[in-house]
Amino acid sequence: MSYVDGFVVAVPAENKEAYRAMAEKAAPLFKEFGATRIVECWAEDVKEGNLTDFRMSVKAEENEEVVFSWIEYPSREIRDAANEKMMADPRMKALGDNMPFDGKRMIYGGFNVILDA
Repeated sequence: MSYVDGFVVAVPAENKEAYRAMAEKAAPLFKEFGATRIVECWAEDVKEGNLTDFRMSVKAEENEEVVFSWIEYPSREIRDAANEKMMADPRMKALGDNMPFDGKRMIYGGFNVILDA
């Protein structure tokens, strides 16, 4: 089965187009490094929870929206190699220098797929 990196981040609402443009530029690089699929989702129906929720997870402020995204790879080994290549690639650094959100509040992690229906 494949391997998935998942991300949740708060993006200022006025930066929606800048975020989309950044993601559009990054997607071909992720694919070049081994990703098979990149999905970026802008919040549309994100409810406020009692104990926790997507907004709380990234400390989203009033003027921010939540982005939920994932990148699929054939395996963790390919993902790990891709991460090394990304860290060394000046094109990724250039994208990282102009992020339209506060990366300190991003949550992310790698996941083994246990069901793909």
